[in-house]
Amino acid sequence: MDLLRRSSIFLLTLMFLSPKTLSMRYEVHSGQMKCIAEDIHEKSMTVGKYFIVNPNDDHHPLPASHKILVQVMSPQGKMLHEADNMESGQFSFTASETGSYLACISAVDHKPETTLTIDFDWRSGVHSKDWSKVVKKSQVEMMETSVKSLLDTTVSIHEEMYYLHERGEEMHELNRSINSKMALLSFLSLGVCLSVAGFQFWHLKTFFEKKKLI
Repeated sequence: MDLLRRSSIFLLTLMFLSPKTLSMRYEVHSGQMKCIAEDIHEKSMTVGKYFIVNPNDDHHPLPASHKILVQVMSPQGKMLHEADNMESGQFSFTASETGSYLACISAVDHKPETTLTIDFDWRSGVHSKDWSKVVKKSQVEMMETSVKSLLDTTVSIHEEMYYLHERGEEMHELNRSINSKMALLSFLSLGVCLSVAGFQFWHLKTFFEKKKLI
């Protein structure tokens, strides 16, 4: 909790209408955290890898201050990957539910403050399969690989369309429910207003009759 109080947490929410590859490089200061969210559909495969960019040349090791804590969580908050005091790593899982999955990278607290550059690559759906690594020299096998890649893309698009259709139905039902409740509330409000008006009329009539004004 102390780390969270000291940290400036930047949430980069990336909404995808189809499975994509997220590859980015950003900076994290000591004691701070940055989180990335990605919408992933149920049963979709997702893989990710990360590493701290060496501020020196490749022939020198990373400074001792360059360590990170990496956490990947499901939409319900279940920890899917956690690695502490790391310089690099990777994760993979199959989504058990549809929703926004969160990956957070924290730089360890260090004095004086240092700035870490993180290279982060996150792939989901068909993009989690690197077909270039399984392509053979044979033209037939290359064509077969391309067909498999296109088939995966087609299935992914079909699942996405089905998902959007379901969301559309949910929104339609929600709108109908809200409209029904608003209509009921309007009738209730009208009834209350008429009741109050009737009561005021009766009260004034009784008052004037007692005063023998009418």
